[in-house]
Amino acid sequence: MAKLIYPINVSLDGYMEDESGNIEWSISDDEVFAFWTDFQRPIGTYLYGRGMYESMVYWETASAKKGDHPEVMPEFAQIWRDAEKIVYSRTLQASSARTRIEREFDPDAIRRLKESSEADITIGGPELAGQAMRAGLIDECHLLVNPIVLGGGKRALPDNFRMRLELIGERCFRSGVVHLHYRVIV
Repeated sequence: MAKLIYPINVSLDGYMEDESGNIEWSISDDEVFAFWTDFQRPIGTYLYGRGMYESMVYWETASAKKGDHPEVMPEFAQIWRDAEKIVYSRTLQASSARTRIEREFDPDAIRRLKESSEADITIGGPELAGQAMRAGLIDECHLLVNPIVLGGGKRALPDNFRMRLELIGERCFRSGVVHLHYRVIV
């Protein structure tokens, strides 16, 4: 059975976007980018909310030429293109290859996907992840905590929700980013 994993870049005060919807404050140096690339290798399916999908679809057409970008970028793009993607949106009309659009979040469909998948699944976008948390579907959280306080924006975790976690790993990067790997305690 596959795990459903919520990976997210987050500010020290818990935001994944600033008040303008900007994520450029997050550190994506070569070391952190290589970490995210390694993290994505075993993932078979990405579940996205519309906003997260629209920021990630860049990788559908990102240059695959090794000389155009740091070495891990074409590799990340290929990993992204090879994975299945399910986007939850009532308004999105077009999508990239290997992508299907679902109009409604269906917890039972996600349970069936977890049961039938050999590879793990990630969920991207705080609203969608919040729905999955409330439905008891999330198995792990990977937070990349960036050394910045934003003071407002879009929260990475849902308000008015409680979930017990067990820390099962951590890593500090030279940039000051800290990776925290948690397993959900049921």
